[in-house]
Amino acid sequence: MTVELKDYWQNYIDGKWVDGSEGGRIKVLNPADNRVLTEVAQATGDDVDAAVAAARRVVESRALITMRPMDRGRMVIDMGRKLRERKEQLAHLLTLDAGKRISEAMGELEGAAKYFEFYGGMADKIEGRYIPLGEGYVDYVVPVPYGVTAHIIPWNFPNNMIARSLAPALAAGNAAVIKAPELDPLTCYVFADLAREVGFPDGTVNILTGYGSEAGAALASHSGVDQIVFTGSVQTGVSIMKAAAENVVPCVMELGGKSPGIVFPDADMDNMVANMQAGIFMNSGQVCDAQSRLLAHADVYDEVIERMVATTEALKIGPGIEDSDITPLISPEQLNRVEKYAQIGVQEGARAVTGGKRIEGMEGNYMQPTILADVTPDMRVNHEEIFGPVLTVSKFETTDEALSIANGTDYGLAATIFTNDLDRAIWMTERLEAGQVHVNEWGVGGNETPFGGFKKSGIGREKGAEALASYYQSKNVGFKRLTSQG
Repeated sequence: MTVELKDYWQNYIDGKWVDGSEGGRIKVLNPADNRVLTEVAQATGDDVDAAVAAARRVVESRALITMRPMDRGRMVIDMGRKLRERKEQLAHLLTLDAGKRISEAMGELEGAAKYFEFYGGMADKIEGRYIPLGEGYVDYVVPVPYGVTAHIIPWNFPNNMIARSLAPALAAGNAAVIKAPELDPLTCYVFADLAREVGFPDGTVNILTGYGSEAGAALASHSGVDQIVFTGSVQTGVSIMKAAAENVVPCVMELGGKSPGIVFPDADMDNMVANMQAGIFMNSGQVCDAQSRLLAHADVYDEVIERMVATTEALKIGPGIEDSDITPLISPEQLNRVEKYAQIGVQEGARAVTGGKRIEGMEGNYMQPTILADVTPDMRVNHEEIFGPVLTVSKFETTDEALSIANGTDYGLAATIFTNDLDRAIWMTERLEAGQVHVNEWGVGGNETPFGGFKKSGIGREKGAEALASYYQSKNVGFKRLTSQG
């Protein structure tokens, strides 16, 4: 199934498709050839004002909070069902828009549908509690949605990131304003259609596309916003948190990582190679918890490099629509950044055992899948996020040294241990500074498991039951009886 591209896409505010307040447009490019796919309306601060006002009207009407939670949950579940029905068509659009391989686009949309099913099923599980204070008193706690939630969405998994925050926000009874990424916003608009089709009131879900410095900044600093969810760089996250602090608004932040895969001599090498390949080359390395560092024990260091080079050089490079293993990076700017980091690694003394440069002679933003060996802890490529298909390899002699290298960055999003020694695995999991620690498989978990980082990888958790608590707050109600019964 193919999808017909419209020439122009509008923003969605208060149940209506509208142009940007200043009439501006943003060109959306196909990363596979950098040709213009279409244009979208450019949201400004005035558009953010209108969207927040629409969401506020829904909150003040109490239409969502007075709805029976089971009914609200059923609507959220229906959004997931309707999204799954459109999965194939949307996957083609996402592949053109974001550049990713078609099978990964299908997987992203399937995962997005699951978020609505998971959180829709939890809407009627949000409960208060009774607190006994003794004779003559009644005291209880009521869960209350924050109100207007702001969702500032990254470009690497736009549908997945919207779903994992919008689904729990709606399940808890909030209204949402979503700032879609300007680089690949096209499939994001479907969530407006889904919300309308299942019966949410106009203004419950508002979707804007604009530049981060304009629409994103306006949304983050808006006094009408009650909670913010953001995924992106540390630098942008800090700016958003500063803006949120001015309005004393709570934030959930997922700010990237520099996640290690740690290989011990007793590891299943075939399993390790398969998981490291997926961990660093999925979405061409444009993944927050990508396994961008490989730490190999000295006894298997040369074997690990040899195996990883062989599997890397066998990867198919090309457009996502052909389901290639390595697809284009999102933009020319991102390609420049990634290639620059590969060159920095070599300048610092690392060995480019394969790759290291952009692919010449191909239209689009193609980077060679790259492995940098002999990387030491002090190198920039060891502790700065590259966000592309670049794997660094470092050697360690002891378990303590492996732990030191793994924990030796400002990030703490994820880590994977490859070993068949249960005691060693447990020892490592207890000491690794990461929000997700996997053993023998990258990315163990799913929609049901909490996701978030330690240190500069973020604040709060998304996914799982734990994340739902980020979308409501507690109100304590206490009574003193003034009359006695008897």
